[in-house]
Amino acid sequence: MIKGQHISHKFDEEVEALTSSVLSMGGLVCQQLNSAVTALLTCDKAMAEAVIEDDVKVNTFDVKIDEQCNRIIVMRQPTATDLRLVMAIIKTTNDLERIGDEAKRIARQAIDISARGPIPELFDSIEQLAERVKDMLNRSLDAFARKNIEEAVSVISLDTKVDKDYENLTRQQITYMMEDPRKIPASIDLLWSARALERIGDRSCNICEYVIYLVKGKDVRHIDLEELEDHL
Repeated sequence: MIKGQHISHKFDEEVEALTSSVLSMGGLVCQQLNSAVTALLTCDKAMAEAVIEDDVKVNTFDVKIDEQCNRIIVMRQPTATDLRLVMAIIKTTNDLERIGDEAKRIARQAIDISARGPIPELFDSIEQLAERVKDMLNRSLDAFARKNIEEAVSVISLDTKVDKDYENLTRQQITYMMEDPRKIPASIDLLWSARALERIGDRSCNICEYVIYLVKGKDVRHIDLEELEDHL
């Protein structure tokens, strides 16, 4: 094997290992989100505390992957598509770390609600929002793993539904608070949780935008869905 081929082979191995680490981190973040939502809906304080404690694992992934990416950039000096791949990994990892933070925020709200006692009728609307957001996160990671543009666009298209769910939930909780002031503390906790879920939906869309950037070399941030579909 000549020297150039050897360097290329090593680069491919390093990137493959990096991608595997990102997907492992993504799996952990998905687990964190699932547990945080379950803790919220069931008022499971122990589960919520476990989510908060495990956040350090997500942060460790973030630091290690970032270090590996920086080393590859310095040692391999990738260009064109290879550089886009490394940059997409860096950006995806950053969003996954932020999603982990949002899951931790939901877990903290779950602890607050469990201390006051559950109010089941407040949970109906947030469950639908949570299921849609979890689906977006899972599918965004699948799009990243397979570099699937069609799946990425499909996930991005769900963001308007998440926004609508969030708006409906906000109006509902305001009504509850106006009708019964005793529900105000729990409703506020749910609103914070809903806001965290809405942000997770946004960050899932970000991951899909990185997939499109990686495959097509197009920066599709800040454009609407119709324009995005025209681009592709």
